[in-house]
Amino acid sequence: MLVILSGVSGAGKDTIKKEIMKRMENIITLPSFTSRTRRKNEQEGVQYYFISKSQFEEKIKKGDFYEFDLHHGNYYGTSRELLNNKIKQGKIIVKDIEVNGTENLVKLLQRDTKIVTIFIRVEKEELKRRLIERGDNIQDIEIRLNRLEYEESKINLYDYVIKNDEFEKTVQIIMTIIENEKRIEDNT
Repeated sequence: MLVILSGVSGAGKDTIKKEIMKRMENIITLPSFTSRTRRKNEQEGVQYYFISKSQFEEKIKKGDFYEFDLHHGNYYGTSRELLNNKIKQGKIIVKDIEVNGTENLVKLLQRDTKIVTIFIRVEKEELKRRLIERGDNIQDIEIRLNRLEYEESKINLYDYVIKNDEFEKTVQIIMTIIENEKRIEDNT
């Protein structure tokens, strides 16, 4: 089963994903590849696989990605090989992907894999506060705030929409969704 978490940058996807992985068995993540610069506290192969734009473009030419997108001036993509290997292992994969990537991945995989899509919402002022606390520069903050409306215009693509205004409640809701969806999958 593939669980996709989406939402604007700063909505809390990565923090939620880490917490779910701590609390639930058989949950793994699958880092995307990106051409963006690594932030402090990020580790290779944990949040992302960091490669250059030219390396990314070479992987595009070779067809190495299920989906990829140019987002905020950087590429992001899901590796075919890595995702297929994790699915074959029978793990529940929790992956954070932006809205265009979600749409593409669902189209490509929906016949082969159970996919559960969850959109995480956050109010604009709260988002701004989080991005400032995270240490994003002013230009990046403006880009992300301007993308909020576009991201939210894609909400109808998702099975679930959750407002992340209280972290513990959000984590509990998502864990319940995963448990229920896994139970449904096991009974079909």
